[in-house]
Amino acid sequence: MDDEVWNHSTFSKNRDRLLEGDIARRFFAEVRAQAEAAGLLSKEHFSVDGTLLEALASHKGYRPKDESEPPGGGGGGRNPTVDFQSENRSRDTHESKTDPDALLFKKSVGTAAKLSYMGHAMMENRHGLVVEGEVTQATGTAEREAAVNLVEALGVEGRATLGADKNYDTRDFVARMRERNITPHVAQNDTRRSSAIDGRTTRHRAIVKSGVHSNQAASLLLSVSSLFTSIPSLNFTPWMTLAT
Repeated sequence: MDDEVWNHSTFSKNRDRLLEGDIARRFFAEVRAQAEAAGLLSKEHFSVDGTLLEALASHKGYRPKDESEPPGGGGGGRNPTVDFQSENRSRDTHESKTDPDALLFKKSVGTAAKLSYMGHAMMENRHGLVVEGEVTQATGTAEREAAVNLVEALGVEGRATLGADKNYDTRDFVARMRERNITPHVAQNDTRRSSAIDGRTTRHRAIVKSGVHSNQAASLLLSVSSLFTSIPSLNFTPWMTLAT
C-alpha cells in the first residue's frame, strides 16, 4: 500500500512487450471464457458495428511517399509550419511519416478527413457482451470485411442472426452471411439504390430487435474510442490485433 504509484510512462515503455506477448488478447479471451461458463453468452444472436479511431499522428506528417526529408522553412523550430491546405493529398501519393498504417478517412460527407484506424466489435445480444473484436485500417469496405473475419474467428454458423446498420447492406456481404446460414438482420439502405435485404429477412419482427442491439454495439464502440482518444498515453493496438 505504501509503494510508489507507477508512472503512466511505464505502460508506454513496455508497450512492445505487451504487443509481442499478446497480453490484451489473452486477457480478453479469459474474461469471455468466464462469461461463457456462466451461461451469459448467446450462441445464436449477434450484432456488429465499427467506429473510427483517430490515430496519434499529425497532418503535418502526412507527406508525399517519395519525400525523405521534412519540408524546411516556415519557422516553428522542431515543429515547423507546414501549409497543406491547398495541396492535393491521397492514399496513393501520400503517407504518414510517423504512422504509415494510418489512413485519411472521412466519417461522413462534409466532415474533415482525419488520419484514422477502424475499431470493430461483435456483441452477443443476450446480455450485450462483446465476444470478438478487431482493429483494421480505415477503408470504405473495412466494416464488412472485419464483420466476416469476426464471424469466422468466433466460429458462428448455422441458424444464427447478425444485426448491423445500413453500411453493411451490400449484396456481397449479405451473400457471404447467407452462405454460412446466418440471417443478416441488416438495416436496409434503399436511398437511390436497391437494398440487398429482401422479404426473407424483413418479414421477421426480430430484425427490429437486432437493430436495437446494433445501436447498442455502436454506443459501446463510441465509448471505447472516446477512451483511447482522451488518454493520449494509451495506444489502442494492444486491445485488439491490427489486421492489415
